[in-house]
Amino acid sequence: MALSTRTGRRMGRRRVAASIFYWLFLAATLVGVLCLAVLLVDTIIDAIPYLKWHFMTSYASRFASKAGLLAPLVGSLWLIGLTAVLCFPIGVGAAIYLEEYAPKHWLTTVVQVNIANLAGVPSIVYGLLGLTLFVTWFALGRGVLAGALTMTLLVLPVVIITSQEAIRTVPHAFREAAYALGATRWQMVRSVVLPSAMPGVLTGTILALSRAIGEAAPVIAISALVFLRFVPTSPMDRFSVLPIQIYTWVSLPQRDFRGLAAAGIVVLLVVLVSMNSVAIYLRNRFQRRSEG
Repeated sequence: MALSTRTGRRMGRRRVAASIFYWLFLAATLVGVLCLAVLLVDTIIDAIPYLKWHFMTSYASRFASKAGLLAPLVGSLWLIGLTAVLCFPIGVGAAIYLEEYAPKHWLTTVVQVNIANLAGVPSIVYGLLGLTLFVTWFALGRGVLAGALTMTLLVLPVVIITSQEAIRTVPHAFREAAYALGATRWQMVRSVVLPSAMPGVLTGTILALSRAIGEAAPVIAISALVFLRFVPTSPMDRFSVLPIQIYTWVSLPQRDFRGLAAAGIVVLLVVLVSMNSVAIYLRNRFQRRSEG
């Protein structure tokens, strides 16, 4: 009888503690969401008077009434497009090798630890590395290609790690079934593992690219132009990006430039939401295909 009483009291204390932590965590989540909502509403209110077609089709100017973000918008699209083309095959290929082909010994462990450490390196370090490696040593100039290669180094560890996690979620029974049907290792990876892991791979890649499009520090080291009067038309052209242009407008004393910065933030958010929407669509499509 005494044992059941103690057990009931212990369970009661656990329920009370679980309820307390539930409401604490819910409150912490709501505080973060509320702060984000307030910032978004305030930014959108400031941006509405400046979100005009002229703003999207004009170049940067020292006069707020004539300023636009055509050059940094096109530069950001160029940069993120080349970065995606470079980082996706390299990152997914490295993840496939580490998970399906690499022998499990100390060297593989060292590589894994270093990849995880590289994911936490400050972005300005990658900017300085890109400036030294691609701009100076390889003489690629301060163009879009050098910036894309630098951003590829920045997001590659995240792409590799998320792709590995997605590949690990594929049941081992799928691999055994493919081998039982006479498939080679590459046929098994190409026809079984990759289609099943592709939703997670795409999600991780888009999240990594979302980080890249919002980074300003590496691009400042590569190409810090803010008053471009042209749009890049080739990978070797000079460029600017939205974060640098927004920062420049915010730092100017005139009030109108702060409104332009708010409008630039809204445009950047629209680009990010569009990228995430594409990722969700592709993830759902591959998921339905793998389940079917």
